Amino acid sequence: MTTIELNSGFHIPQIGFGTSKSRTPVESVPTALQIGYRHVDTAQMYGNEAEVGEGVRASGVAREEVFVTTKLHNPNHDPADVHRSFEQSLQALGFDYVDLFLIHWPLPFLEIDYVDTWKTMIELRDSGRAKSIGVSNFMPDHLDRLIEATGVTPAVNQIEVHPYFANDQLREYSKSLGLAVEAWSPLGKGDELGDPLIVELAQKYAVTPAQLILRWHIQRGDVVIPKSDHRQRAEQNFDVLGFELDESDMAAIGGLDKGEEGRRSPHPNEFGK
Repeated sequence: MTTIELNSGFHIPQIGFGTSKSRTPVESVPTALQIGYRHVDTAQMYGNEAEVGEGVRASGVAREEVFVTTKLHNPNHDPADVHRSFEQSLQALGFDYVDLFLIHWPLPFLEIDYVDTWKTMIELRDSGRAKSIGVSNFMPDHLDRLIEATGVTPAVNQIEVHPYFANDQLREYSKSLGLAVEAWSPLGKGDELGDPLIVELAQKYAVTPAQLILRWHIQRGDVVIPKSDHRQRAEQNFDVLGFELDESDMAAIGGLDKGEEGRRSPHPNEFGK
């Protein structure tokens, strides 16, 4: 498994296993870890931290070998709630620490300043209970404010990225500041799997459309967190290191980008209003 070194000094596996909307994380997480995944992504918002923790323990894989991410829920931005909810996350997971703790959304319209939320995240990092801290869905101006106010650069920005919404401006800006980029919803909503170009190139490389898209992400240097409760799909999503896309095909997939029209979620400045 390839990894990416974070600015915190820790390494994050480039292929993770997503659990958003998972129906059976108690079953799918140990299956994923048996396949070879060593990175599991959850969130307070998903309501499945306990099941994810149980799945890690049931896998037989040592805790220190699994990179576990969880995220701060939107109602918990107040510094006191950050501490309280983080303790609840650890208790639900059954762990002494998490490898990565993210602010899930910036919510810039709140009376609670996300800079104050970030300062509390720094306290959790300094305590050692969150090995690395980062953000999700933060735009360039959000990142600038955090760094200017605290001098601490997030380790990760987990953002929406897929062929129809390449999100290159935010990706490149995040990386220029030293953040690793994680692509959530890396396969879009599924319709991209049937795009004629994706189907054609998948046939060329003798892989599935999902494998082709995930390989595109990997070669762009991003972390990906595909999700599936089905073992065969989880195996296919993990098996993307045995081939390489040539530059012209990488560019062709990048050419599917629709800009803001391809975004599948609300803009980060609007989410949660």
